[in-house]
Amino acid sequence: MLKLDNIYKIYNEGKDNEVRALNGVSLNIGNGDMLCIKGASGAGKSTLLHILGCLDESTKGGYYIDNVCVTDLSNKAKARFRNQRIGFVLQSFALIEDESVFVNISIPLFFGRTRFFDIDGRTTEVIKRINIDHLSNRKVKNLSGGEKQRVAIARALVNNPDIILADEPTGALDTKNSEMVMDMLEVLNQEGKTVIIITHEQAVADRCKTIISMADGKIVKQEDGSLS
Repeated sequence: MLKLDNIYKIYNEGKDNEVRALNGVSLNIGNGDMLCIKGASGAGKSTLLHILGCLDESTKGGYYIDNVCVTDLSNKAKARFRNQRIGFVLQSFALIEDESVFVNISIPLFFGRTRFFDIDGRTTEVIKRINIDHLSNRKVKNLSGGEKQRVAIARALVNNPDIILADEPTGALDTKNSEMVMDMLEVLNQEGKTVIIITHEQAVADRCKTIISMADGKIVKQEDGSLS
């Protein structure tokens, strides 16, 4: 379970230009949930995702994953925890354009504890799982948006994380590719992975088990989605 306990993220605290990006957020996310966080620009969605992904620290409050207090971990321990437990799928894809699909997918393995001679096998396995064998040797810059997002999902999975964090994963895609990406995320959830999606698209939210609405750095509503 992921637990946020009274989380605040305050920029320029105590100054005239103080900004409370998160303002006392408490939330429990069960293992195996498929949860959507939605809200207008500036609501605090991305800040919350960065804290959930151990990419940023809260100003106040505690963050726990399976009873481990992530807030108290050292930066090195957080990086290791993030690499082993969390996979990221981003709207911008965050791929290396001049490298091949194979190289892009394998990168997280070099930062983990995977033995060097196992990297090719692990990368090949996830490429086959996502059905992008035919793209393996192509450079990312030559792919379509939908193909890039499939590569990004494969990269997120290569370390077999428990948690998938997706920040506007369909935001740069057309309807057909958006549905394909959501189909893939649903399958991953059905396999037991916890999937957390940031979106402003109601069609995406409707495909989740739990829908969280945010405004002004607070959770203002929590409701069941169509998959619950």
